[in-house]
Amino acid sequence: MSASRCFDVMRRAATLVLALLVGGCGAGVLPPIHSEAQRLDVARQLHAKGEYSPAADLLTTYVTQNAGSADVDEAIYLLGDCKLKMKDWTAATSEFERVLRDFPESDSAASARFSLGEAQFAQSRPPDFDQEFTLKALATWQRFLEEYPDHWRVPEAQQRVMACRTRLADKLMRTGRLYLKLRLPEPARIYFVKITTDYADTVWSPEAELGIAMCDVKLGKRTEAIEQLKGIEERHAGRPIAERAARERKRLEHS
Repeated sequence: MSASRCFDVMRRAATLVLALLVGGCGAGVLPPIHSEAQRLDVARQLHAKGEYSPAADLLTTYVTQNAGSADVDEAIYLLGDCKLKMKDWTAATSEFERVLRDFPESDSAASARFSLGEAQFAQSRPPDFDQEFTLKALATWQRFLEEYPDHWRVPEAQQRVMACRTRLADKLMRTGRLYLKLRLPEPARIYFVKITTDYADTVWSPEAELGIAMCDVKLGKRTEAIEQLKGIEERHAGRPIAERAARERKRLEHS
């Protein structure tokens, strides 16, 4: 093979390799957009494939240029969902709120209400801190359940409501325990009682019952504490909390 022929073969091979590399890296390159309908259709496809960033770019342009379109409500919701998947919670919240504010009768309204709760809950802080966004998410999901009782995501919303309520009860539990540790049983008891009355369906309710008994011990209410501990043993028989209550009751009875 001549030198020129060899060079030509090598050049062709290099070109092919480069094309393959560019093709692989550019798999997400957008096709030419010739109409607004095509822009939205391509955005839908990208969103479905999980390519949220390019989908968000197309949707932003579509929403800006098609404010009066029949599909703009869907586009705003999809834009919010892209932002949600990209963990841009503030932007996602803004888009979902826009759907609910401007298009309350839209087919996308129910999904926007549910996803708004997700964006809010994602911004909530651990139980030791302020629970502003947990309360917002709770209110949003409770409203979703009220407005869309037959929606297919109702079971998910119910689970998320419980997650919010559990976190709020956890916050109260930590505060009550802190007051008890500081030898302030009266304010501690207030927090424990609130859990048993407002969050009795959460996992923290039995712990709060035990907390009430411990407060009564600190307040010198030995008889009340023993009765409270007996109640815990009966209501939660076979569980570790009942064993703890039994140990504390026996200690009080023999002290």
